[in-house]
Amino acid sequence: MPELPEIEAWRRALDAPVSAFPIAKAGPAHVATLKTFDPPLSALEGRRLSGAERRAKRLLFPTDDGELVVLVHLMTAGRLKYLEFGEKGPKTPAFRLVFEGGAQLVLTEAGARKRAGVWVLNAEEAAQELAHLGPDALGIGAERLAEICAVESRRLHSMLRDQRVIAGIGRAWANEILHHAKLSPYELTRDVTPGEVERLAEAIDAELTRGLDLRERGANDKRTYRVHDSLGAPCYVCGTPIAQVDFEEHTIYYCPECQTGGRVLKDRRLSRFRR
Repeated sequence: MPELPEIEAWRRALDAPVSAFPIAKAGPAHVATLKTFDPPLSALEGRRLSGAERRAKRLLFPTDDGELVVLVHLMTAGRLKYLEFGEKGPKTPAFRLVFEGGAQLVLTEAGARKRAGVWVLNAEEAAQELAHLGPDALGIGAERLAEICAVESRRLHSMLRDQRVIAGIGRAWANEILHHAKLSPYELTRDVTPGEVERLAEAIDAELTRGLDLRERGANDKRTYRVHDSLGAPCYVCGTPIAQVDFEEHTIYYCPECQTGGRVLKDRRLSRFRR
């Protein structure tokens, strides 16, 4: 699933193009992709977008009159692309905006399952839709992070992925961040020391910034991730093979030497938890 670095890279790339011309035609949209019906898609036609914004893993495209917001959540397989006039695009995108002059913003989604979503909301509804999200991960700082750890009681990997607590980090960047911070994914939030909180805050900024820079330069997953999805590959710090803990819906990747003092972590299906 695209996370903060990927979504922010898209936001920066789309910000200027989507505001260049008014919307000539909104739609069509796949029935599973469009999550709202009032206001209708046609309410966007004739309006100009003010640009692209981001909140956590969501992209927002407000109209320049401040009345409407197009909210996009790409989920796992959704992708947004701005097509110049005449540039070939998909025949049946999941969602499409056509601008005056012929340029298009298209949403595609690989696979049969349509999980990506588009909402057309008024400004108040958009604020309500995002109200449950925690503070943005990038720039969160050690002080705010310490406050969060003090009130949470869970494992670090789980906390980092909870959008209600810290917004923007998912499975992949949680793996990268915890490796950078040299912290076990199973360490409990209530047990982290002030020094570990400092390391974790620094790692969040360092890894998300590194990821954003690479994504803006077009780097693929293989060039971007150093720990995530790298089972058996040598750790880039110490050379120890990267290990994994496999869960039903996600996989944790970590270095036993850098992060767990040589201990191998077990999942519920294989053994009891060990930190």
